[in-house]
Amino acid sequence: DLRQTKVTQPAIFLHSVILSRVLGKDFTPDMVAGHSLGEFSALVANRTISFDDGLKLVHKRALAMQKACELEPSTMAAVLGMDDKEVETILSTITDGIVVPANFNSPGQIVISGSMEGVKVASEKLTEAGAKRVIPLKVGGAFHSPLMQPAAEELAKAITATKFEKGICPIYQNVTGQSVTDPEI
Repeated sequence: DLRQTKVTQPAIFLHSVILSRVLGKDFTPDMVAGHSLGEFSALVANRTISFDDGLKLVHKRALAMQKACELEPSTMAAVLGMDDKEVETILSTITDGIVVPANFNSPGQIVISGSMEGVKVASEKLTEAGAKRVIPLKVGGAFHSPLMQPAAEELAKAITATKFEKGICPIYQNVTGQSVTDPEI
C-alpha cells in the first residue's frame, strides 16, 4: 500500500514536518527548500502555510496524482553514466509512448518518466547507446511528466484557495530556483 502515491505522499509529508517540529524553538532555518512533495513540508516548516493547509494540499495532490496514475499505467527509471544532453536527444527520438527527462539529479544521473512502453523503449535505447545502468524505479506513476497534467490542473485550484503568509525565512522555489519571501509571488 505504501507504494500508492495516495498513501506515500501524506506519509512522507508527515515525517518531514515532524522532523522540523521536534526541534521546536531550536528550528531557526536561514532558508528552506524542498523538491516536489518536499516543497509542501518546506512551506509548512517556514510557516508560509499552516500544517492543516499543508496536509490538505498534500492529500488533494496525492489523490489527484493517484487518479492520473490510474488513467494510464506509467513509471520512471534512473539513467546512470550518460550525458544529460545525450539522454535528452535519445528521448526526443522515441515515438512509442511518452517519455521525458524528469529529474536532473547530478551530472550523469537523470531520471526519466513516462508511459510503460515509452520508458521501456527508452531504457533499451539508452542502454544500447552506452548508459552504464538504467534502473527501473518502484514508483506509482510517471511523476514530473505530461501524464501528471490532470493532477496539476486539479491541484492548482486547491493552491489558489490556500492562504499564504510571509514565512520566517526565504524559500527556494522548485520552478525558478530563486528564493522567495513574498507570499504573493
